[in-house]
Amino acid sequence: MEFFIISVIKIVIVLLIILTVVANLVYVERKVSAAIQNRIGPNRVGPWGLLQSPADVLKLFIKEDIVPSTANPFIHSLAPVISISVALVTFAVVPFGGSVELFGHQVKLMIADVNIGVLYILALTSLGVYGVTLSGWSSNNKYSLLGGLRAAAQLISYELSLGLSIIGVVMISGSLELDRIVEMQSGFQWNAFLTPIGFITFIVASFAETNRLPFDLPEAEPELVGGYHTEYSGMKFGTFFLAEYANMITASSLIVTLFLGGWQFPFLETFGLPAMMATVVQVLTFVTKVAFVLFFFIWIRWTIPRFRYDQLMNLGWKVMLPLALVNLVITGGLILAGLF
Repeated sequence: MEFFIISVIKIVIVLLIILTVVANLVYVERKVSAAIQNRIGPNRVGPWGLLQSPADVLKLFIKEDIVPSTANPFIHSLAPVISISVALVTFAVVPFGGSVELFGHQVKLMIADVNIGVLYILALTSLGVYGVTLSGWSSNNKYSLLGGLRAAAQLISYELSLGLSIIGVVMISGSLELDRIVEMQSGFQWNAFLTPIGFITFIVASFAETNRLPFDLPEAEPELVGGYHTEYSGMKFGTFFLAEYANMITASSLIVTLFLGGWQFPFLETFGLPAMMATVVQVLTFVTKVAFVLFFFIWIRWTIPRFRYDQLMNLGWKVMLPLALVNLVITGGLILAGLF
């Protein structure tokens, strides 16, 4: 019973934090993009424009939900639910701290402590394509269908590189458990330094998996109006919007966990802090690293222009995949040589 209560508490807290961060991340992106483009950004609704995001959410709630007469209404409504569910559930295995004592038990700061965390992530990321593809098909709109097909081809192409780049990390740590992978990066033994090719490959593949610029071909406005969500309005459109930013948070958390030491604060044990204080430092370290990666996501979006679709596929199959395979060979050779 205590285990169930603790699990529910962790789920509720993490879910509330993610939804709050998503709402504020939209505001941050607008402000950062305005600074990059020498504009002002939101500054009218509330002090410094802080109430702009709540106003947008309210607007989406009260807008009419329009479903095309020739669309498949059930699949049309199901698709955004699939997208947001996959985005939120993937975060369940990400450790955001060490462990704390609650009700006399040592509780790890992660929602689900599974020993196949890497496989869990790979399984769920491959499910994310269903929400986008089904939304394009169910809308009975040519632009939407093209956007859904683009998303399917793009995600399948870059998932190969994504999975292969993670295998290098698994080879070094010798475990599929994410908390074990974090522990193996103590000090400055970050996997980003040990496998830089895998690190770069994973970041680029993460941009493609989250449909962020310069890889947002499934919703390219000049070509497809709005892509797979052209026929969506109200909170259904808002759900896709929410899923994109939730995917950003999850992708940033995975980048930090797999390659940037996770919640590890270098040489924290040498400071002799009390257990609770050390846990707080670990959580703040994780949050700071994730915030930096999120800023990087936003920075790239407003810096690099969108690729053509043939450039996108060439990069995935002719550059990323060979690089990921070379990274595996190099990592395996270094492990055999006893350097890892």
